[in-house]
Amino acid sequence: MTHNIPLSPRPLSHLTDAPQHRVLTAGALREHGITAAVAGERCRPGGPWQLLLPGVYLLHPGPPTSDERLHAALLYAGGECSPIPAQQGSSGRTACPAPTGPALSSVVPSGLSAAGHCPPPHPPKAMITGLAALTLHGFAGSPSLRALDRIDVLVPRTTRLRSTGCVHIVRGQSLPDPEEVTGLPVAPVARALADTVGQLTDAGVVRRLLVESVRGGHCEAGAVVGELLRARLLGRPHVRDAVDVVVAESRALAEGMLYEMVFRHRLPDPCWNVDLRLPGGPHLGGVDAYWPEQAVALELDTRAPRPHLDQDAQWSEYARKREALEGLGITVVHLTPGKLRESLQQQAAIVRTALMTAVEREPAEYLIVTPR
Repeated sequence: MTHNIPLSPRPLSHLTDAPQHRVLTAGALREHGITAAVAGERCRPGGPWQLLLPGVYLLHPGPPTSDERLHAALLYAGGECSPIPAQQGSSGRTACPAPTGPALSSVVPSGLSAAGHCPPPHPPKAMITGLAALTLHGFAGSPSLRALDRIDVLVPRTTRLRSTGCVHIVRGQSLPDPEEVTGLPVAPVARALADTVGQLTDAGVVRRLLVESVRGGHCEAGAVVGELLRARLLGRPHVRDAVDVVVAESRALAEGMLYEMVFRHRLPDPCWNVDLRLPGGPHLGGVDAYWPEQAVALELDTRAPRPHLDQDAQWSEYARKREALEGLGITVVHLTPGKLRESLQQQAAIVRTALMTAVEREPAEYLIVTPR
């Protein structure tokens, strides 16, 4: 018997027969016993595979699906995507490939550990952002994934990658925690919006996307403005104008939910949108609702970051007003649009409790209430 007889190639059916797992890196292919020469041979014109991106292979002929393009973009950037089934050994247990680089984290089944199983993967080093992320988050105003000729991928600033093919590399000084959408790491809405707006010059498109983020309940206006501020985009006139619209839209939506809370849960009618002041004294500030008999004031927190005032300063400004009112015996209830959206009933219970316990408190100072 000679020892020079080459080993039979390992079957590839466990890869190519699974449509959801037909994108692999060169490193992952090596873990399955497929050399670069074999992969290159299969990617020749008319062959069964394609080199979709540098080091990333599509294991079937024909155009890639939208899902495959997203997975390929993440694999190219060293991120994670769905686990790839490894070849089973004689015991029938799924073999665990030994990861040797960032891209190989995609082939390690998540959630497995202990004897004979794979350790949990590291946090993603890349995530989908930009228009593709907005589409995945369900934005009606963003194009379909199939219509996108470019997929933005957010990576750390120190990552040494270049944009290529359909992949556009977006570098960030600090990366947010990704959200999992259809099994993929995706940038949160506010960050994806900032990465999108930074590449757009059409004022109408910018405004539509920003307004939809708030109107569609995807995120709060403050989070959007904060990301735009950190990205230094508020200096652009069309972005600044769109932000003014978004803040006004957020305010109107929050007020609508507040009215609904009061009427649906049968709270006493307050004085809406009023200014408070001491007789002959200073102006104390405006509140969204005020119940004079119970001395309860309600304020919606729809603050958005401003370029000339940092977050701590804005909070101090709000805290000073609240402290002044409470010093006069006024109970201040603080609500956010997010809390109202999550549970009107719970927020109504908080307001009702403040109104019912008014008899247990010392009488408040007399205030002049005027329309705002």
